[in-house]
Amino acid sequence: MTEKATLYGIGVGPGDPELVTLKARRLIEAAVVIAYPMARHGRSIARSIAAPYLRSDQIELAMIYPVTTEESDHPGGYEAELSQFYDQWAETLSTHLDAGRDVAVLCEGDPMFYGSYIYLHERLAPRYPTMVVPGVTSLSAASASAGRPLARRDEIFTVLPGTLPQDVLATRLATTDAAVVMKLGRTFAKVREAAEQAGVDGRAVYVERASSQRERVAKLGEVDPGEVPYMSLVLVPGDEPPPAEGAGSLDIVGLGPAGPRWLTPEAQAALTRAEVLVGYGPYLARVPERRGQVRRASDNRAELERAREALGFALSGSRVAVVSSGDPGIFAMAAAVYEAIEGDRERFASVAVRVVPGVSAMQVAAARAGAPLGHDFCVISLSDQRKPWSVIERRLEAAAAADFALALYNPASRTRREQLERARETLLRHRAADTPVVVARAVGSDEESVVIATLAGFDAAAVDMRTILLIGSSRTRVTRGAGAATRVYTPRDYPG
Repeated sequence: MTEKATLYGIGVGPGDPELVTLKARRLIEAAVVIAYPMARHGRSIARSIAAPYLRSDQIELAMIYPVTTEESDHPGGYEAELSQFYDQWAETLSTHLDAGRDVAVLCEGDPMFYGSYIYLHERLAPRYPTMVVPGVTSLSAASASAGRPLARRDEIFTVLPGTLPQDVLATRLATTDAAVVMKLGRTFAKVREAAEQAGVDGRAVYVERASSQRERVAKLGEVDPGEVPYMSLVLVPGDEPPPAEGAGSLDIVGLGPAGPRWLTPEAQAALTRAEVLVGYGPYLARVPERRGQVRRASDNRAELERAREALGFALSGSRVAVVSSGDPGIFAMAAAVYEAIEGDRERFASVAVRVVPGVSAMQVAAARAGAPLGHDFCVISLSDQRKPWSVIERRLEAAAAADFALALYNPASRTRREQLERARETLLRHRAADTPVVVARAVGSDEESVVIATLAGFDAAAVDMRTILLIGSSRTRVTRGAGAATRVYTPRDYPG
């Protein structure tokens, strides 16, 4: 029986035949069978790159795509038609491999990087000896042609297909340091709009047919969308220029309840842009350090001082981010910044301030328990550091009498314990003892604990400053979910 030959997936690089690697050239010259993708117009970019290294006695197999970017009339649609195409070609190549003939499949760029070879590899690699030869990618060639680095130091580099929805592209572009958008052609207009939406269009570079004789490098605004070929990309380098003097800004950023997975894309983008980070020490520690960023940590009780310091940095021309846990507009730094501006309008009124929302602790606590805030609810802080207890008690009384569900922030600290019991007494004058209560501690973190109890029965000793309490209304219900899990919800309707 004839020994099975080897399947080679060979990257021939972006366009210049001189960028074909020595190993790729050696294997191309030695292979008995050369296969390559070809569009229906009869041209193969991969073959044209490898042409100087082909022999006249080799068996050439042109794998002509049934569809490229046009609509498919296949009963199963575009994906089904391409899947059938790769199935058929895998079987064709297998006949040569079974006959002992080595097969080299040529692929533009790198075979495993958006390469057409991938789909043949998935079908044939389990059955035959296989070797993949990497190639120079189009993005590497584009970076060299444009004279712009892809990324430097600890910058995060992202590769995006232009086929993504515009909002997704814009979000990804705004939340990474550097990027390349591939697969252009008819997607170019959408990609350019996404770059404008993300605010990176000024430093983006268009590169067409990198390293080939038809190469073109241009600014985005100079490109006619109707003339963009598929073999082109948009490069967004990471070397954003510093702002002009006096052009500073201040973002007040919500970090969410705990950890980077709770950051919104907008918050991540603001942290990435910032040259100066200001915040309470433990919250600031949740933001990964980035080379070149200034970090100014301070005590939790120094909110106004922190706000003034941040505004001062912005006045000097820096991009500043003030960080808050959860949402910055809920018992957090947004109010402090506006208070500082109001206190010295002559100095700070010119600073451009933006509040970047975050996921609040009460949202996470409610989601963990079910939907206890499904109807009208009230949010109250039990801390008497900034307002007298008499005001807190009066507000609790009013909210309880109005039958709101309640979210209670800052319910107790090491030195402030009796207020929580007094709050419970106030609520029990208006609510049944078995009113559902969600005791949620350290939500979103590895130490998270969520207990569903009752108003009369919840353990006040287990409550601290990392705890949020969700108190049900008279309509709040406890039910059983999947796996007998206890869930709390407040119906959307209310009896007349």
